[in-house]
Parts: sequence; structure tokens; C-alpha cells
Amino acid sequence: MVKTIEYVDGVVRMIDQTKLPQEEVYVDCRTIDDVGRAIAGMIIRGAPAIGVAAAMGISLGAASIRARDFDSFYSQLEAMGDQLALSRPTAVNLAWAIEKMKTVARENRRLGIPDLKNKLQQESLRICEEDIAANRAIGSHGQTLLKAGDTVLTHCNAGALATAGFGTALGVIRAACDAGKRIKVLANETRPFLQGARLTAWELAQDRIPVKLITDSMCGFFMKKQEVDAVVVGADRIAANGDVANKIGTYMVAVLAAQNRIPFYVAAPVSTLDLSLPAGDDIPIEERGTEEVVRINGKRIAPEGIEVAHPAFDVTPHDLVAAIITEKGIARPPYNESLRQLADRP
Repeated sequence: MVKTIEYVDGVVRMIDQTKLPQEEVYVDCRTIDDVGRAIAGMIIRGAPAIGVAAAMGISLGAASIRARDFDSFYSQLEAMGDQLALSRPTAVNLAWAIEKMKTVARENRRLGIPDLKNKLQQESLRICEEDIAANRAIGSHGQTLLKAGDTVLTHCNAGALATAGFGTALGVIRAACDAGKRIKVLANETRPFLQGARLTAWELAQDRIPVKLITDSMCGFFMKKQEVDAVVVGADRIAANGDVANKIGTYMVAVLAAQNRIPFYVAAPVSTLDLSLPAGDDIPIEERGTEEVVRINGKRIAPEGIEVAHPAFDVTPHDLVAAIITEKGIARPPYNESLRQLADRP
């Protein structure tokens, strides 16, 4: 399985997802600014992977700080974290990981500065390992919702590439296949960045899981023909009431699934929950550059001067979501109760 991100000899190394599937190229980030640019530029993407990258970025930033006392060290670390948090606003795992690292720094303020830097590096490695373990637990819980022979539709990429390893939505599919259930996948291409075509199809082909690539506009066609048994997607942020922010187009898929009585499942770690937000209307939606819409592989596909919109995410209302699969178990409606119960579990 592909190694999405790792900390090697003081360098954060990540696969460049903008180059896949044509090239398998790795990028070395040596500073926290390098990590911020990698997140903003989609070299690394997917909420859990962004969280891991943020933790490792904070560790790189900490290593560069020159300070004699904790207060000076922490003020610089906090400023770095605030800047890094601006790289992508929708994925809550980014802010979650930064706050986690800041908390570790505060809790270990009595350590000497060199030991504190080492502590932060170890914490970033722990967050990475915890993410992989969480994904495998999500897969274990989620595969119970799939039957042998099911065809599962996915949107965007919520696989190993979107995490530290194994994946959330694709982790559910991988776990079902590991259980011998012979799952097939329909992968939406996911315009405009084509994460489904470039990343999901590539990952599943690497694992020899049967996958058929379709355009986003074909979902209803295959659902109406009863060729989809379940939809499984990831998430970038989940509000307290179960509203889910995910890649643009997810809401459309959920509406079509409801119309065709197909269960729509969301797979995400507890770190993706944002229980401070009552509903999805409060989730900030990232607006990305219009060039990603008017060009494919550098070739312009739209007229010059045309007006373009590019919201990178949309919000699926909780009443379209059959279940939310986490590493701590499966939440079902009413989500205001079940999500909080899962979040409170040790």
C-alpha cells in the first residue's frame, strides 16, 4: 500500500498527489512553510492526511525555533500554528492537529527546549500511527454494513492517499474485501480535481479491487438501474447534528441515493467531528482557484473570460445519512446524541 506521508531524518516526505497517476513522485518538506504550501497546493489532501501533515509541520516549525525559555518558544509556535491553519479552512483535522500539538507543548512546558522539540516530534509520529489504527478500526466496523457481492459507489478519494494509511471510505471497502466479501466499486471521477479518476481508481487498481470509473453525472443512471448497493464517502468536517461537509458533489450523490433507496454511509475518524458547530450551515466552505475548473492537465477547456465558481466542498444534511462510521463505532440518528456518545468514549 502506498506510503502517503512519513517523517524521515528530519524531513516530512509525502507523495505528490497532483502528479498521480502518471508519476509517483515524492516531495520533501523541510520547513513548516513547505508543509503549508503542500497542503494548500493539494500535494497532500484528505482531512486525516492533512491533520497528520499539520502535526508533522508543527514539529518542523518547533525544530527551527530559537528560544531560551518556554514563553518565547510557545509564542513563536503559536504564531506558526495560526499561519498553518489558514492553508485550508474546511478540513477540521487541520485545526485539530495544530491544537493537539500546542496542548502537548503546554503540558510539557517544564522540559528543556531540546527535549520539548523532541516531544513534539514524537507526538506527530504518534498522531500518524493513531490515524492508521483508527482507519483500520473504521474499516472493521464499516465492513459489517456491506454484503458479499455488493457494488459500492464512492465520491472523491477517501483511501490511503487521504490518510496516513488504509483509508476511511476505502478502508471500509478494503476491510470487506479482506473478509472475503468480493466487493466491486463504482468510482466517481470527482470534478474538477479528479480525485476519483486519478487517485481512487489508481489505489483500487493497485490493490486489485474491481473498480469501474464513471463520470459524476452517471450516478443516477447506475442507481436507477439498481447497480449500486451502497454509497460510502469520507468527510472533512461533521457538525454536531450529523451534517457532513465533503468534496463538492457529495450532496448530489446523497440526494440520488435517497431517491433510489440506497444507504448513504460516511466514514471518518472522531477527529473529523466538530461538535462545536450545531449544524452544517456553520461549516466554512473553501473557495479554490478557478483555474482548476477551466483547465484539465494544463489545457484550457472553457472560453477565456467566462465567469467561474469553485466551492471545493458541499454539505450533506444529516437526514440523508444512514450511518456515520468511526473508529469508536457506528453512529446512527439522532446524531446529536450518538456522535457525542462516540466522542466521549475513551
